[in-house]
Amino acid sequence: MKLSQFKFKLPEELIAEYPASEQRDEARMMVINRASGEIEHRVFKDIINYFVDGDIFVFNDTKVFPALLYGNKEKTGARIEVFLLRELNAENKLWDVLVEPARKIRIGNKLYFGEDESMVAEVIDNTTSRGRTLRFLYDGTHEEFKSALFKLGHTPLPPYIKRNPEAEDAERYQSIYAEKEGAVVAPAAGLHFSRELLKRLEIKGINQAFLTVHSGLGNFREIDVEDLTKHRMDSEQMEVTQALVDMVNGVKDNEHRVCAIGTSVLRGIASAVSMGGHMKTYSGWTNKFIFPPYDFTVTDALVTNFHMPYSTMLMMVAAFGGYDLVMKAYDIAIKEKYRFGAYGDAMLLL
Repeated sequence: MKLSQFKFKLPEELIAEYPASEQRDEARMMVINRASGEIEHRVFKDIINYFVDGDIFVFNDTKVFPALLYGNKEKTGARIEVFLLRELNAENKLWDVLVEPARKIRIGNKLYFGEDESMVAEVIDNTTSRGRTLRFLYDGTHEEFKSALFKLGHTPLPPYIKRNPEAEDAERYQSIYAEKEGAVVAPAAGLHFSRELLKRLEIKGINQAFLTVHSGLGNFREIDVEDLTKHRMDSEQMEVTQALVDMVNGVKDNEHRVCAIGTSVLRGIASAVSMGGHMKTYSGWTNKFIFPPYDFTVTDALVTNFHMPYSTMLMMVAAFGGYDLVMKAYDIAIKEKYRFGAYGDAMLLL
């Protein structure tokens, strides 16, 4: 497959700047039957009608942390945007970050955060043209430091949302079951699940299980090669527990369906596949890049959102649903004015 095959014209007004509806489970949902090619238009909470007692939904329980900081450079007072990527060393308070504008920041510069400028960081390393390593200068325990740092942070909305984060984003750009902190990108398919819907699924006998993939900015990095076999994904930390493996393998053995909630889960499951359509435990990093054609042996259904042109998430969906059918569905989505992106509408592939 070539990069150019994932080009389509997406009208700007279809990129959702805010959540699709007040209720999480009332976004629109396009349902695609991979076997028949049939396409239906439903509401997300109707998803319960497509699954039966004994099936399983696998969710990503990663938690987005407030990774976006606004600071000022020492002496000049220039405004600097700092995007926290991950903590490198807890004891020394070292963080891997992106800074904008990168050209204004040098090793040895100090940055001040907060209205009282009480949080101070020093640039100690350049890792890429935009990337830096910051050492935060803070007296106190690690827990106190993280609490103070995150109070200053803002929700890291995707780059295609052209507005500043608002207070409501802290809740809505997060699934209700988010638990394990470490993502800077929300697993968007999970944003559609309300407590009521999860309870209804439970009552119907549909199992719920969790893996962890800490989704990173690599999801938004532009692919700069036409030949997709030459693209290298950024690595993301993930964990598949024995409890999840036992549940999924039991469902497969009983000939029920495994539904991945989001492309991060689809990728996580594919990174932990064992023989005979089963899963195995996994703890570490994955840089698995999935694009058509790809043989999925564990996952039987996928919930996802509508993704941007050229994105690795679109490629993953096309690998699961079939390139021609998925691109046809995207044409229909644009004609029917479905909303795209993390705050947009949903797609269910069966």
